[in-house]
Order: sequence, then structure tokens, then C-alpha cells
Amino acid sequence: MTEFEKKQSGKIYDARDSELRSLQYRAKDLMQEYNRIPAANENEKKRVLDLLVGAAGKNVRVNQPFYVDYGSNIFIGDNSFINLNCTLLDTGKITIGKNTLIGPDVKIYTAVHAKETSERFWEEDDGAVYVKTWTQPVRIGDGVWIGGGAILLPGVTIGDHAVIGAGSVVTESIPAGAVACGNPCKVKKRREADI
Repeated sequence: MTEFEKKQSGKIYDARDSELRSLQYRAKDLMQEYNRIPAANENEKKRVLDLLVGAAGKNVRVNQPFYVDYGSNIFIGDNSFINLNCTLLDTGKITIGKNTLIGPDVKIYTAVHAKETSERFWEEDDGAVYVKTWTQPVRIGDGVWIGGGAILLPGVTIGDHAVIGAGSVVTESIPAGAVACGNPCKVKKRREADI
């Protein structure tokens, strides 16, 4: 199994792998290109975004600047909007449903490291120490609104039509139709409308 296959399947992988580094370098170059495009040049932004992410549906808007790790693990549904200064660290898959709004400064993380220091690193024969990493996907449903400055941690799912309050830190999955906020993010009420 290659390091790429390990990464994609959620197994511990070696981030120093040359294939993975090449994929990251490509993404970083495309990301920089995207962020330099004049804001009004919608055609060029779409062209570069289609090269950068795994898939972007119809009528998707991603405001600049926009930051990614690999890009190719990001899948954005139709009519969704990502506001400026968002960071999607897509070492694992990030799925964003259709008709979803993501506020400015939102961070979505998929990389995981062990909590125990002794399990977080491995040491090579030459004495060099490296971080062990694996991934957990993040799934965001249809019709979701994520307020500005929210942080979504690895492995969470945000159900359809949920609302995440600004500044929330989402450590656990949030069910469909919920209004949730806080650090850690907790459900405050449930809505039946739109579901």
C-alpha cells in the first residue's frame, strides 16, 4: 500500500513521501494562483478552482483568500459559498453539501495525531523524529450554515440544515436541523423546518 493509499484510507502514513509532497506542492501553487486572480474574473477563478479541488458543483463561490492542504480531497456541492480566509486542511476528505454557506475564517481539519506523546512520533535509525499522522473525513450536509470563525475537527459530520454559531469549535457530530454553538459546540435547539 502506498503512502497516498494509507492516507486516503485513514491509516498512519508518512507525510514525507515524495508523491504526497508533489501533490501538496501542486495544490499550493494552484492555491496561490487562485488567490492572485482579480476578484471580478469569475471565469478564471472557476478554471483554477476546478483544477484545485476534487469537485465543485454548479454556482459555487469561493472568496479569496482560500487555503488548502491537498485541494483534491475537497468536494463542494451546487450553490454553496465559502467566504474569505477559510482554511480547509484536506489531508482527508472534506465533503460540503449543496446550498451550504461557510462564513469567513472557518477552519476545517482532517489530520489526526495521537494524544499520547509517546505514540505521536516515530524515530528513524539516524535519530530523526517524525510525526505520525492519519486522517478522519469531515462531512457537511445540504443547506448548512457555518458561522464565521468556526473550527471543525477531524471526523465530524454536520447534518443537513444545521446551523453552527460563529466561533464554535465542533468536536463532535451535529445532527440534522440542529442549531449549535459554543466551545465545545453543543446543540441548543432543533428545527423541523427545511428538513
